[in-house]
Amino acid sequence: MTQLHQHLHEIFSPAKRAIEEGRIPGAALGLITKDRTREVAVFGKAQIEPHSITLERNMWFDLASLTKVIFTTHRLLELVRDGLIGLDDTLAKHMPDLRQYDLGSPERALTVRHVLAHQTHLPAVEPLYTLGQDPDTLRAYILQRAWKSGPPVYSDINYILLGILIERLTGQSLADQPLPNGLSFSPPQAASVATERCAWRGRVIKGEVHDENAFALGGSAGHAGLFGTVDGVLDHALHLLNGGNLPTKLLAEMTTPISGNRAIGWEVQQSGWHGGEGHSPRTIGHLGFTGTGLWIDRDRGIGWTLLTNRVHPSRHTDTGIMALRRETGSLVGRLITQG
Repeated sequence: MTQLHQHLHEIFSPAKRAIEEGRIPGAALGLITKDRTREVAVFGKAQIEPHSITLERNMWFDLASLTKVIFTTHRLLELVRDGLIGLDDTLAKHMPDLRQYDLGSPERALTVRHVLAHQTHLPAVEPLYTLGQDPDTLRAYILQRAWKSGPPVYSDINYILLGILIERLTGQSLADQPLPNGLSFSPPQAASVATERCAWRGRVIKGEVHDENAFALGGSAGHAGLFGTVDGVLDHALHLLNGGNLPTKLLAEMTTPISGNRAIGWEVQQSGWHGGEGHSPRTIGHLGFTGTGLWIDRDRGIGWTLLTNRVHPSRHTDTGIMALRRETGSLVGRLITQG
């Protein structure tokens, strides 16, 4: 019996308790080590409205902002590796039409590095979907808008711009970008986990992106739109634990803070963060609004993901998701990484 298997039940117990108490419908916990040892626990419901569906291991979760790191950050680092772009290039170098009517605008001075690390003046979020659902027109609006200046914040707008940049560099829409098994921008609806009963769309969302802006942009964007199975997410963690097919220098960018605990794409562990306690300094993590999360301890060679549908049937409830994430991560730190 592996150490992972020995402790799986205890590590999953906070999520199982949250399901039994009715705070979240369902959850999948996955653990993986650098040597490919893998354990998965699944419990609860994939859907409770309009009818009940039991959660199964092969079902697809809306990963929400895990899109930012699993897809957008990694794809851009691959393009850096291949010499198609540099981290210190401006976005305008590769998207010359960015704020093309004001060549002195602050948006034209933004670099790839600072956008990836959320070190820009751009806002956290804007209800772009209220402007319409024509993806090409919305992209043009995003590129030409004079964004109100403010202090650096975690920003969806940063990653929407990076998604457009990837499309320009590769000549492919995000929906057509190559993805490994277990990750998709267009999952099978019948095997997808339900998210919110959306007041705007007038239905329970299932198999289509929960994020309204990503939906209006065609279903896939740099900040949201990626779906994954628990094994698909674990495969990405394993990929990074074994180098991610990236040069050492680029891997280091993901664990080296630029400001606070923000590195390229990821957050680096600090006391009190969402990944819990007991992890090495090179532990990175990221969250998704729908109730997802992925953490990777590079020094100790372990990754873990907790996937939930905590926004089903509504985002407007207190599910205790942050405390659940920290408790789960601390159990990983105590039981696995420290023996």
